[in-house]
Amino acid sequence: MKILKFGGKSLANGEGLQKVIQTIAQKYFNNEPIAVVVSARGNATDELVILLKKAQVNINFQADFEQFKKYQLEGLKENIFEEEFSVLQKLLEGVSLLGDYSEKIKDQVIAYGEILSAKYVANVLNENSIKAQFTDSRQLIKTDINFGNAQPIDAVSKRNVLDYFEKNTDKVNIVTGFIGSTLHNETTTLGRNGSNYTASLLANYLNAEEFQNYTHVDGIFTANPDLVADAKKIERLSFNEANELANFGAQILHAKTIIPLVEKNIPLRILNTFNPENEGTLITAEQTNEGIKSLSVLTNVSLINLEGRGLLGKTGVDARIFRVMAENDISVSIISQGSSERGIGLVVSSDKASKALVGLEKEFETDFYTKDVNKISVNDNIAVISIIGQDLTNFHKPYTALIRNKITPILLNNTVTGRNISLVISQDEFKRALNVIHGEIFGVAKKINIAIFGHGTVGGTLISQILESAKNIEKRKGIKLNVFAIANSKKVLLNKFGISENWKAALEDKGQDYKLEDIIAYAKEHHLENLIAIDNTASSTFIENYISLAENSFDLISSNKVANTVSFDFYKSLRKVLKENQKEYLYETNVGAGLPLIDTIKLLHLSGENITKIKGVFSGTLSYLFNNFSIEDKKFSEVLKEAIDKGFTEPDPREDLNGNDVGRKLLILARELDLQNEFEEIQIQNLIPEALREGSATDFLKRLSELDGIYQNIKDAQGPNEVLRYIGELSGDLQQDKGKLEVKLISVPANSALGSLKGSDSIFEIYTESYGEQPIVIQGAGAGASVTARGVFGDILRLSEKKL
Repeated sequence: MKILKFGGKSLANGEGLQKVIQTIAQKYFNNEPIAVVVSARGNATDELVILLKKAQVNINFQADFEQFKKYQLEGLKENIFEEEFSVLQKLLEGVSLLGDYSEKIKDQVIAYGEILSAKYVANVLNENSIKAQFTDSRQLIKTDINFGNAQPIDAVSKRNVLDYFEKNTDKVNIVTGFIGSTLHNETTTLGRNGSNYTASLLANYLNAEEFQNYTHVDGIFTANPDLVADAKKIERLSFNEANELANFGAQILHAKTIIPLVEKNIPLRILNTFNPENEGTLITAEQTNEGIKSLSVLTNVSLINLEGRGLLGKTGVDARIFRVMAENDISVSIISQGSSERGIGLVVSSDKASKALVGLEKEFETDFYTKDVNKISVNDNIAVISIIGQDLTNFHKPYTALIRNKITPILLNNTVTGRNISLVISQDEFKRALNVIHGEIFGVAKKINIAIFGHGTVGGTLISQILESAKNIEKRKGIKLNVFAIANSKKVLLNKFGISENWKAALEDKGQDYKLEDIIAYAKEHHLENLIAIDNTASSTFIENYISLAENSFDLISSNKVANTVSFDFYKSLRKVLKENQKEYLYETNVGAGLPLIDTIKLLHLSGENITKIKGVFSGTLSYLFNNFSIEDKKFSEVLKEAIDKGFTEPDPREDLNGNDVGRKLLILARELDLQNEFEEIQIQNLIPEALREGSATDFLKRLSELDGIYQNIKDAQGPNEVLRYIGELSGDLQQDKGKLEVKLISVPANSALGSLKGSDSIFEIYTESYGEQPIVIQGAGAGASVTARGVFGDILRLSEKKL
């Protein structure tokens, strides 16, 4: 025989109920011996509790009761519940008259959820030519008098079950779960998830072949799939592992459910009523491979903190605490105590927290007077995440992931077996914490959630590069890049599952007005972990958001140079916030586009290498301009027009020719060496004559020929085999607070490293104490949207790999 148990969601009106009938029918007509245990249908138990509470405070409950009856009768050809509804009416009226009810009365009332459910299913089965029989488990399962959480009297219950099923083998018995009765036939209930317990008891007593528990999910998952979208189904578990899951809050199991099955080695299979083809999760005595199995969550719990310096070395404190808990019938799920005994934390059910607080305050009243205890407090805003199968050998990985995402556990607890670790987390953060831990432990790929600000030439190219490479990167690197936000100065497109290739049209059609706080709130609301914000703007105001982003768990990547070239005070304050929040800020493309320049300088400086000078051609635009002007028999204005036509310059070429961009890049490198220079201190040779610095870009473009004479004279004044290069140079005593920063046009030998530069390449010479007169040379493409975007992409991957 197989025991089938169906949960409340499976038995709800509509598709669920139809699927239940189909499942039973299929087994019946296949001549499989079965017994069926049912929970209350839909939300019946909660609705009955609400009716009780309304009756208790003398609120008219009749309209709610009529709605309850209507739901329970839906689909039936006649009212088969007249007797049950009549008794319920009288019980509720009695509570209304008394203004109160006991646990005993509550058990009588909520028992009708299962009674109505079993009678309903039996009736529908009989209407479909399936011989079925309503079976009231109060006649079978005899319990003690602990109303609300009764314990079965095993010998009596077993005899009753065996006798009953021996006499009723010709029909499918539809058994009420969750309820039993005392030896005096008073109705009791078996506690949370008691219907599963009923089914496992029947399986034990009847030596069932298998207990099949039908729910609304495909089995037991690595985490609650309602909370973690990436949760994965567990194919097999051992009884020990399942018991741990149940003890630590797995909603699909009751801790007591496992024990009767273990005694008889009866397999338990968790199945989905709505997906009958899925084989679910099989739980047996066979031990599975070791390893982390699942994350369980306890909510509706409170943390009680007992604090006092006088507890140090004082014996019996724990005994006094647990005596209070025992006297008040309070179960402690977690206790954590520092070696100094100055603080003890207890996790209890929230509905017991007030009673626990009062009991402890009374117990330690004298200790308050002697100052041994100075505080007993309750924190209701918590949840507990338990990592089943986790030991301390590699616990640093999920813990570090939490810290990296700015989630700090309030309390940690390691079980005696050393195989399960529980973390008390703020209720406001527990969903995100759950996703972070799950991604760290079970993620096939590390999920990186990216917000991109600015989708112009560089930003748009970057988005295309990410979309084109994402699948390959996930396969090769185990990194899943998820662009959840694309924003310009006015609108943002948000999608927690990631944007698609038609993002431009989607931004236009579905983009919404926003403030930065909206994007931060969206990330929090959807529990997005491993956040990166990318600034592809050229905005001098957007950088003001960097600090807020870092404070809200975003790492930063920027192709925008402004943040590194404004005042040194802002530069320092940003670094301070990044350090405090353990966030990274990468900006390799700020100088040299995609060339590995900043990383090289950082590494040299960090290693203690004394960098004595840096010089080079920092601008791809000006590199192209002077590389070609120096060797071609062309006017300066002609070469400049070529650069403009190729898109190498800004719309107003004066932004390149004034040298400020090179100056900013030079300043960035200076600050990487901890120099405190300001932009105003840079000596910049402006390539634009004063007469052409004012006016519109259009006017300037019309007057380009006025530059020809000036630069032809400079070219002609050079020595033999010399060429012009517009360079940035950092020199002076770089061990002091400030260096000498110059941006200037110079002549160099054509056969030198600078002189041999071609096209629009950039080149950087790094002189160090160790390398002497032989510099480290970094050369390559120093401009272009594709190159810059690829450099930003490199920063994304560099950051992502740090999170592995």
